[in-house]
Amino acid sequence: MSHNGADTATALVAWGNAWLAGHIGLDEAVDAVEDASGPHILCAADEVPLRRGLGDLRVAGMTAFRLALPAPGDPLGLTGPPAFNRAALDAEAAVIVSLPGRAIGLVPIEDRRGSSYVGVRWTAQDAAPGLPDVPSLAEADRRLTLAMRDATEALLTVDDVSGIPPEIADALADLRDPGRNGHPLAPGYPQRAHRVAALAGRLAVVVDLARRMDAHGLTADQMHRRGDALRLLDNAVRRALVAACNSAFDPVP
Repeated sequence: MSHNGADTATALVAWGNAWLAGHIGLDEAVDAVEDASGPHILCAADEVPLRRGLGDLRVAGMTAFRLALPAPGDPLGLTGPPAFNRAALDAEAAVIVSLPGRAIGLVPIEDRRGSSYVGVRWTAQDAAPGLPDVPSLAEADRRLTLAMRDATEALLTVDDVSGIPPEIADALADLRDPGRNGHPLAPGYPQRAHRVAALAGRLAVVVDLARRMDAHGLTADQMHRRGDALRLLDNAVRRALVAACNSAFDPVP
């Protein structure tokens, strides 16, 4: 999972839905989205700043943002058409904007200009308006807990050969600290969504660090087991983030 694209899309969906639900204003939502990734440009008929682009979409009847975090062989959060799915898969992230009778897909691309300007450019395409097949928040929560347990055991066992690098050990230790932030959601989300998103964010760090670890000294079987564990965990992390971000308008139990 591409962390830049996933983080950017997660932020837009979380803060965008908080704005649509009336928990915050547009300025606060845009400031929160741009705080970590720089200025955002929305490219549809014209190129406009994110604040203006979101205002125009609201006037057009926008009702919700949905998160998609696809991976090869797993179009998580996508419903088509193929052109949009391919662009989203290349970026490993997308945001679907729901409008009356239609949907628009936004794909994030890093926007670099000159030696110092870094921001995000959102390219807009037609998206299918149907709801994707994604897990509920409760189901994603259960899967994430199981994947965390299984993957942690696999990583500890596999890496006994040469010891776990300090950064991996620190990331695993962070999982036991409920006060650490992962992917913070915006005001108005259910408490369970905040918890699931934060845990998924910390586990995403574990996956990223473990994939960059030196495999020297591991047997072929150990490498295979580590790869399986990381794929399982990445799958659960992506589902947890999608379920958490898309739960903004779930009925309150």
